[in-house]
Amino acid sequence: MTDSSKSEFHVAIIGAGITGVNLALALLHRGVRYTIYERSPGYREIGAGIGFSPNAERAMLRIHPEVLPAFKRVANPNGKDYFQWIDGCRPDDLLLCRLFVGENGFQGGRRQDILEEWAKLVPRDTVQFGKEIRDIEEPEKGPLTLHFQDGSTAHASVVVGCDGIRSRVRQLILPPGSPAAHASYTAKYCFRALAPMSAAVASLGPYKPSTRFMYIGPGAHIITYPVGNNTQLNMLAVVSENGSPDPSRWPLAPGSHHTAPSVREELERAFTEECGFYSHTVHKIVRLFPERLDKWAIFDMAENPAPQYHRGRICIAGDAAHASGPHLGAGAGMGIEDALVLSEVIARAAGGGEWLVEKALEAFNSLRYERTQEVVHMTRESCELFHWRRPEVSGDPQKFVAEMERLFHRVWHYDIEEAIRQALSIVEGHKAGRL
Repeated sequence: MTDSSKSEFHVAIIGAGITGVNLALALLHRGVRYTIYERSPGYREIGAGIGFSPNAERAMLRIHPEVLPAFKRVANPNGKDYFQWIDGCRPDDLLLCRLFVGENGFQGGRRQDILEEWAKLVPRDTVQFGKEIRDIEEPEKGPLTLHFQDGSTAHASVVVGCDGIRSRVRQLILPPGSPAAHASYTAKYCFRALAPMSAAVASLGPYKPSTRFMYIGPGAHIITYPVGNNTQLNMLAVVSENGSPDPSRWPLAPGSHHTAPSVREELERAFTEECGFYSHTVHKIVRLFPERLDKWAIFDMAENPAPQYHRGRICIAGDAAHASGPHLGAGAGMGIEDALVLSEVIARAAGGGEWLVEKALEAFNSLRYERTQEVVHMTRESCELFHWRRPEVSGDPQKFVAEMERLFHRVWHYDIEEAIRQALSIVEGHKAGRL
């Protein structure tokens, strides 16, 4: 029996984050053997709060019967089913506009809570922790060999890199020296924190912490929403650098850090002196941040995109393929869509030989590349609008909400069923042509 026979077909998933875990559950549901290899000692998600848009929930429904219910168990209920934008430069907190997200739509929660709830569905014997990928051997025939930093090896029929923005698998499938090997600094940085809901209510009153708000203005914005079953307020403050960004502060070399230690005073200066926020609410939110905190550089792959998401029987998905900023709340959802489409084409190619696996990954690339690259660029565009970089729009609430509808609805109203149908049609066409 060869490696390409269906009984021995095996998928190696590199990374146990949101994309990797959802791919594992999708393959589990389709009867495809897999192993997750994660470099950390356990499941780990970076960041605090996260939300999932309607397109992501539709993909969850198809991935595995328990994925959406697991998410809903830990998702925070919406206070209001709207995105709401407030003019941060006015002391009276003028509500600029609202965007309906659907009934109970775009719910979110703490990233770690959601990942851990999904991880409960993954059989423990299909995950290996403390495994950092170093290299992959890909012979023309037979299994691929994975080499890990601890000196161990493993074999697989196909390798999927779900190893995030610093993806080692992405580096391995690109030509040496490719500018797409590392994500690029976007000239924006952020501060993240969770505040106890009791403190948030004492400072802001009961309504503002109960639902989703974004306070926008020249060069910065803050988004707040409740998480942890309304026990905490998630806060994300994003600032655009003035002038040319200093590359020495955020080096792109391997092993460099995307964070730097900071203090709340720096955040206060950014919103008062540099960006001119006069909203009393914004000033109160800033004071809810801890005295000492980290400043996170925001990187994406807009400037140097990977030319494609696969090479041979190796591919990348999620942030490893198309890292984007957090501004549209779409990055994790793109990874979930990737996981669904990948699971479908891989399951259809299982047992069909090395050639068909390669064709399946080509089909994945052809159906996902344009969609995901568009979202990367729309995410940048949305932040420019939040930071009033388009004066013809920022001063006009009607124009602003029209732009928000265009961007968000483009993400949300995606036909994942049609994408799967097209991808499977490509794979089946190759199978038929080979017979």
